[in-house]
Amino acid sequence: MLKAVILIGGPQKGTRFRPLSLDTPKPLFPIAGLPLIQHHIAACAKLTDCKEILIIGSYTTTTMTPFVSEMQKEYAVIIRYLQEFTPLGTGGGLYHFRDQIRAGNPTAFFLLNGDVCADFPLKELWAFHEEKSTAIVTIMGTEATRQQSVHYGCMVREPNTKAVTHYVEKPSSYISTLINCGVYVCSLQVFHTMADAFQRKQDGFYNGNGQGSAHPGYMSWEQDVLALLAGTNKLYAIQVTNWWSQVKTAGSAIYANRHYLELHRDRLSHAPCNILPDVFVHPTAVVDSTAVIGPNVSIGAGVTVKAGVRIKESIILNNATIHEHTLIMYSVVGQEASVGEWSRVEGTPSDPDPNKPFAKMDNTPLFNNDGRLNPSISILGAGVVVPAETILLNSIVLPHKHLTRSFKHEIIL
Repeated sequence: MLKAVILIGGPQKGTRFRPLSLDTPKPLFPIAGLPLIQHHIAACAKLTDCKEILIIGSYTTTTMTPFVSEMQKEYAVIIRYLQEFTPLGTGGGLYHFRDQIRAGNPTAFFLLNGDVCADFPLKELWAFHEEKSTAIVTIMGTEATRQQSVHYGCMVREPNTKAVTHYVEKPSSYISTLINCGVYVCSLQVFHTMADAFQRKQDGFYNGNGQGSAHPGYMSWEQDVLALLAGTNKLYAIQVTNWWSQVKTAGSAIYANRHYLELHRDRLSHAPCNILPDVFVHPTAVVDSTAVIGPNVSIGAGVTVKAGVRIKESIILNNATIHEHTLIMYSVVGQEASVGEWSRVEGTPSDPDPNKPFAKMDNTPLFNNDGRLNPSISILGAGVVVPAETILLNSIVLPHKHLTRSFKHEIIL
């Protein structure tokens, strides 16, 4: 028997995803028509041996319960949400709920970060882990460019055995182009290593009279566990070529949307309008037959798209209304938002450089060194009203604003 654990953090995290995370928790943000972590759940549920999926985070249970009960109905696997009483870091939450993970004595468990998107090769990962008799943790790794690798966990492998000899989280100088994807298989022995790390944390906390230290249960999976296991023949890495990306900023949601639409072509709907694939249109959305939609567009439940509208490379969230002859590209339109006729909402894509092999998304900061907004996708928060004949270019509008004019390169607070 196998289990899976998905780490989703809490409302204190995902600040770079604002304003999209102001009304929808980031793990539940719809990408290609499904909440972000439903893609993880679907991948785990495909494995016949996976009997239970535990979601660990510090969001309140009231936020997560409706989603969990919906998933429980949809997939034939036990799904539970475990709430941390205080943010305990990537390793602390895992260690805190160790008894829940060990219950039923699973052979091993998958560990997935909630903010990654991928064509998850979990079968291959498990097969690789089983082959290595000494493996406690196997990391799914991928190639990155030399410049970008330092923004991720970097590892050096033994060429023949694939054991990780050296692991550094976000190194200050170049180490290797093999980076950690935030997807792992762990044997239950990992909790012994974590117990040692936990003990050291406790000692440090109490020896320093609790000064300047985080909560004594706070533990970083990457720095306190993986870095410790490197070079002991207990940590292995498999290099995959499958598509993989992180969802850190709102711009990365559009990029992830494109790839998930491509992966799930089989379940894309066919609305009675001009569609340039790949497009997901929710069955309850009303789309005029003269609208032209695509490529790479997701349209949520209860959305109304009127005559002559053109939408490409965008996500339109539930119950939004797009009025006649509007153009929307490289944008996210929030729930219940309304865009007036003959308006134009346009952003700038922040895709990886297509000329560089293995390039990943650059999660650029919101502002550049001059204090100006970096060009990014346009975002309309929930309930925003854009009047007719207005242009919105590379701008971010916070929820419930009624705009009265056009904006370029601005944040409307």
